[in-house]
Amino acid sequence: MGGAERTARKQRQEKAAKRAVAQARGGDANKKMIVGVIAVVVLAAIVIGGVLWTNASKDKTAGQDVTPQVDRVVGGQVVEKREGVTVLVGKPGVKKVVDIYADFLCPVCGQFQEAYGKQLEDKMNNGELGVRYHMVPMLNNSSVPPGYSLQSANAALLAADVGKFTPFHDSLFKEQPEEGKRGYDKGQLIKLGQGLGITDPKFAAGVNGGVYEQQIIAAFAQTSKDPNFKGTPTVVYNGARVEFTDPGWLDKMLGGGKG
Repeated sequence: MGGAERTARKQRQEKAAKRAVAQARGGDANKKMIVGVIAVVVLAAIVIGGVLWTNASKDKTAGQDVTPQVDRVVGGQVVEKREGVTVLVGKPGVKKVVDIYADFLCPVCGQFQEAYGKQLEDKMNNGELGVRYHMVPMLNNSSVPPGYSLQSANAALLAADVGKFTPFHDSLFKEQPEEGKRGYDKGQLIKLGQGLGITDPKFAAGVNGGVYEQQIIAAFAQTSKDPNFKGTPTVVYNGARVEFTDPGWLDKMLGGGKG
């Protein structure tokens, strides 16, 4: 092999090496670009999915019927008496009465109902206790749209007028909407009442017209000044706030000889 031929071959090898290096570099760049695009697509999918899930979750109660709860209906001798914007439930002449302040949107109130609702209703059924329910619209601005706390309180009072307070109350807590999200609208509240057997047209008219809403607002303004009231839920017995985080609070309260 002559000198010229070796020089030409070396030049060809150098060119081939440069092409290989260039291709390799280009390949890395392409891979990086592809990885970057995939990352952007995945991130966008996560963001879009999160937004869709959040929106769907907010409207979870839309078009949903509230299941009428009738398994905890108070006994035949127990009466429900609306007293202004409170409802007293118990046997006639019951001496021991506990006051419970709750908001239908309040999650802790829902937990309270889940933990003690059955016990309270048993005590009412056997005549040991009466319960005065105060519907407090404390979270009225915490539903989307605002207003569920007040509208549900109004509907519950109307249910009390026809002797259906307890199942109406229990139904709203059993399938409680989430705070910060959509509550149940007036049509759904009316439909729940119908599901519980409320046929009086005054019920639907009262729900739509918000017949007790101004009284509820006024009562809440007074309740807010009560030193015993510490938000919802609040339990008051014999003029003193009850610490209900003790699982045995109800029996201890009744066993204390008060009333």
